[in-house]
Amino acid sequence: MNAITQTERKSHVVVVDDHPVLCDGLKQLIDRQPDLTCVGVADNTSDAKRLVQECKPDLMILDLRLKGGDALDFIKTLRVEFPEVKVLVLSQYDELIFAERTLRAGASGYIMKENVTDEVLRAVRKVLAGELYFSERVAAAVVQRTLRDKPVASRIGVERLSDREMQVFQLLGAAYTPREIAEQFHLSRKTVETHCEKIKHKLTLQTAAELKRFARQWAAKNLVPSEPWVASPSGNSKATAAG
Repeated sequence: MNAITQTERKSHVVVVDDHPVLCDGLKQLIDRQPDLTCVGVADNTSDAKRLVQECKPDLMILDLRLKGGDALDFIKTLRVEFPEVKVLVLSQYDELIFAERTLRAGASGYIMKENVTDEVLRAVRKVLAGELYFSERVAAAVVQRTLRDKPVASRIGVERLSDREMQVFQLLGAAYTPREIAEQFHLSRKTVETHCEKIKHKLTLQTAAELKRFARQWAAKNLVPSEPWVASPSGNSKATAAG
């Protein structure tokens, strides 16, 4: 068996993360594997989509917080436009809150960044094999929720929020104004205010001030650092195809 044949048998992976050190580390880790090769890296959704079109990877390792777009919407786009590309989410955000959302969007796995060294290769190979990958903690939570079999209205807390409401809620927690949130998502301010009203209702809050205070307290406790999954569109972008 010659070297070209061995290379062709490798699974092609792209890494999409806006942290250069982690991105480079993942690329090196993948390239050291006999069955994997990293064919490109990017730090934003538009460049990531271009990499998919050009490199036709088997798998994308994707951070939830990216420049220039929302990662959940991007996963949904990939599922429709490039269904052959599997997505493994790598995030600093609590898996009990976000793992199910990413799986519903079309991802095949979810890893906390704190576990990346121990789990990433195992997760990559499992997802490439057509299986789902998430932690025992998430699996237990899903089973418990299924066994409870309670209606959605009985759930308490931010898990009741829709994906868009969750995005708005996080941006409120990061001190964005409704106008800034509207600009972030290319929505009208009225639409954002409607989302805020729905969030208040689901969280049983009475006023905009209560919502803002609760969102900031929640962000400080649950997001480390306290940043929403939708990043500011400003800043330099990077996309690199290997080879």
